[in-house]
Amino acid sequence: MVVSDTHCGDWEEVHPNIRALVAESDVAVHCGDYTGMRVLEGMRSATSNTVVVHGNSDPLDLRNEIPYVDLITINGHRIGVIHPAWGGPEFPLEELLPDFTERPDIVLFGHLHEPVNETRGGILYVNPGQGYSSFMVPATVAILTIDGAEINVEIREIERGHGTGPP
Repeated sequence: MVVSDTHCGDWEEVHPNIRALVAESDVAVHCGDYTGMRVLEGMRSATSNTVVVHGNSDPLDLRNEIPYVDLITINGHRIGVIHPAWGGPEFPLEELLPDFTERPDIVLFGHLHEPVNETRGGILYVNPGQGYSSFMVPATVAILTIDGAEINVEIREIERGHGTGPP
């Protein structure tokens, strides 16, 4: 399970369905912008296997606790995790690559607040969207399933955005 941009001060503020997905995942990934140390602590206590990086909106204590990028291997696939520090508007996805020490097969990243599930140049880029609902934008996560050479990505809506019609 991959989540990003929760922008909460406390773990209990994170949507209960996201907290449940973290607890039941084999590996729970957060691509930055928790904005509160208690969100990181809650995520770490909810599951034994987390991969976490900090984002451009995270406070200094959180930035000192966790890395800016991480590179892990699952079932032979190199997976890079990042939240671009430069902030700002959309950018070419390939701009994420220079921050990794090795070329990843998959890049999980935050910051855009919109889901991405796209392959470019043989690399799968996945942004889970934002981990909270806001005006016209739903809360979403990505479910990444790796079974040998087969990789499947599901962008799952957790809660509809405000002002998007009847519930």
